[in-house]
Amino acid sequence: MDNPFIYSDNNKRYHTLDYFYKHKFNSKVCKISLNAGFSCPNLDGTVGYGGCIYCSKSGSGEFGGNPKDDLLKQFRKVTKIYKKKWPSAKYIAYFQARTNTYAPVDKLKEVYETILTNEDIIGLNIATRPDSISSECINYLEEINKRTYLTIELGLQTIHDRTAKLINRCCSLECFNKTVLELRKRNIDVVVHIINGLPYETKEDMIETVKYLNRLDIQGIKIHMLSILKDTPLEIMYRNKEFHVLTKDEYIDIVINQLENLRSEIVIHRITGDPELEQLIEPRWLTKKFCVLNDIDKEMVKRETYQGKNLE
Repeated sequence: MDNPFIYSDNNKRYHTLDYFYKHKFNSKVCKISLNAGFSCPNLDGTVGYGGCIYCSKSGSGEFGGNPKDDLLKQFRKVTKIYKKKWPSAKYIAYFQARTNTYAPVDKLKEVYETILTNEDIIGLNIATRPDSISSECINYLEEINKRTYLTIELGLQTIHDRTAKLINRCCSLECFNKTVLELRKRNIDVVVHIINGLPYETKEDMIETVKYLNRLDIQGIKIHMLSILKDTPLEIMYRNKEFHVLTKDEYIDIVINQLENLRSEIVIHRITGDPELEQLIEPRWLTKKFCVLNDIDKEMVKRETYQGKNLE
């Protein structure tokens, strides 16, 4: 069966990050996860305590570098491996661990400008919280965006207030909306993180989150499956059997429904979780990432569907 999706040159029926990078930069592009040693306002008491209930001690930065190493050392360590496979690849530095704008602008400049000195870098991806971008910071980000390809990744997880309170997000939907608007005023690309399988959310709740985001001026989305990690408040809830953990088939069904309700030009930066295996309690089916990806592809073909179909 021919693939009806226009933003694809393979079997994928959704707008993959690989496709986007290849057509934007005419090259293989690799993202290099870095750890600049930032903290989080939801940990130190600025907006809350304890962090989100699912967060590991590394703050979603399991695959970032060692913060004890300087950034260029972290970068070179990973790219040395990639260059063997893709000698002409270009690189985007991904500040992943914790909240990467949660510092005075002088500190941010020290961090970002250090990595931008590397001639192999064509862009920055900065993961942060919507409530941690000051007006001074956003002006600096605007200036960076004029020099390199900048993407800001915002953790939203869900649009539902009851769930946000449960997971201890400590950031309102109103704040998120305002931050997206301010970034887009400056032509900065925005990628939003959501999580499927949060406690007590229904399939309809998760689809509603995507429908909401589809109405906003965002350029990308990361879809995660809720990972239950060791030594987190979520683990206690799981041990007490307080909520249902999605099966792989349930997750695939929800993701496909979400994709059908997303504009075709929105880039899918991630479509499943990628947890640190030693920390993962459930769901164990996440350990077979490529099986999940393949099953999503097969089911989309079976359903004769693709990203954005419900919007036509």
